[in-house]
Amino acid sequence: MLRSLSGRFLVLTVAFVMLAEVLIFVPAITQFRLDYLSDRLERAQIASLALLGANDMFDRDLEKELLQNAGVLNVVLRRDASRQLVLSSNLKAPVMATVDLRDVNRIAATRDALRRFVVPGPEIIRVIADPARGGGDLIEAAIDTEDLHREMIRYGLSLLALSLVILVITSLALFLAVRRLMVRPIDDLVTQMKRYAAAPEDARRVIEPRSGIRELREAETTLRDLETQLTASLRQKERLAQLGGAVARISHDLRNILTTATLLADRMERVDDPTVKRVAPKIVKSLTRAVNLTEGTLAFGRAEEAPPALQRVELAPLLDEVIEGERLAYEGGEVAIRHDVPPGTVIRLDPEQMHRVLGNLIRNARQAIQTTHAPGEIVVAAEETAELWRLRVSDTGPGLPPRAQENLFQAFQGNVRKGGTGLGLAIAAELVRGHGGTLAMEETGPEGTTFRIDLPKGMAN
Repeated sequence: MLRSLSGRFLVLTVAFVMLAEVLIFVPAITQFRLDYLSDRLERAQIASLALLGANDMFDRDLEKELLQNAGVLNVVLRRDASRQLVLSSNLKAPVMATVDLRDVNRIAATRDALRRFVVPGPEIIRVIADPARGGGDLIEAAIDTEDLHREMIRYGLSLLALSLVILVITSLALFLAVRRLMVRPIDDLVTQMKRYAAAPEDARRVIEPRSGIRELREAETTLRDLETQLTASLRQKERLAQLGGAVARISHDLRNILTTATLLADRMERVDDPTVKRVAPKIVKSLTRAVNLTEGTLAFGRAEEAPPALQRVELAPLLDEVIEGERLAYEGGEVAIRHDVPPGTVIRLDPEQMHRVLGNLIRNARQAIQTTHAPGEIVVAAEETAELWRLRVSDTGPGLPPRAQENLFQAFQGNVRKGGTGLGLAIAAELVRGHGGTLAMEETGPEGTTFRIDLPKGMAN
């Protein structure tokens, strides 16, 4: 039970109520002692006045009876400076302390009350107070506090019984209230989470916020948003898995077609036409790259991307090949593509995979510029530090919209143009991660967009 929220709350409730009862008990028992002594003095004053009114016509038996009824051992009543009446009896023990009710010290009174409550046995004290209703100047009395101890025990037990009743009622009421207002809604929330976890792809199991408690309603709203996103993500992954199977089958057949096309392109190199001789090698390279791409797609369909075959590659020729291929892929000269990489710059990478990465980035930049129907420029730059190689692909396009920036490297979500799928950047980011590097958008805006590729040197020979 102590492991549950309601059980721990019950224990805390009992502890705090008991503490409150202790804080109430101590002042109460102190006041009870003071009231007891005041009552004895009032009785003693009445007895003294009765004897005073008898004009000294009384015997010892009457005096003893009056003192016994008053609950005191002796009384001194001072009515003026020249006259006082003294009633007395034999004291069984010496006076142990004096209590002045005219000026009560609450701390000392509390200490004396607790000591008298704990320590049994007879004890005689001297009590001083002002007489009630102007019955004199001063009244003193000796009182045996043995009866006071018994009365304090009886009063304490009755107060304890009342405290126990209050404790039980309060604890039970708070326990039931917490169970209803807090624990039960939390249990319902946990039950709903378990129900959703059993079939997270079922949108009908997404929680609907209903709690009237603000904090719990915020928790339910947050959980609803999380479950909605998770359900959508699971559905998307399921569609991607189905698409992957279809793409794998298409790539298998496409690989065979491209292999045949490559053989035919090899024969074109034997033609004497100068244009054919210039273009045929590029066609062969493009077809070879397409075959490799289909092989990679088949691996991707098995949730695997081929690890990069890292080697030291001169960057400028690789960029020349990528840029020339992109120029041949579209008509029109309104987009200028160039690189600022000096000859002799060598980077350790997989040339085929980096060809795909740079090709995707340049193609996206070119398509973005073409949407503006205005001239533009794409520049590829490189720099080298002690820790890494850094490539930048910059364009003068219109920049990326906010929605595209939020899902930039997520397949089917980061597309920035109509008809796009967003696969290009997702694949490029995965290939760069395979190199141990990162692909990130450095900046974007009306002046253009820049993507940055960081390749570490940690594995370099």
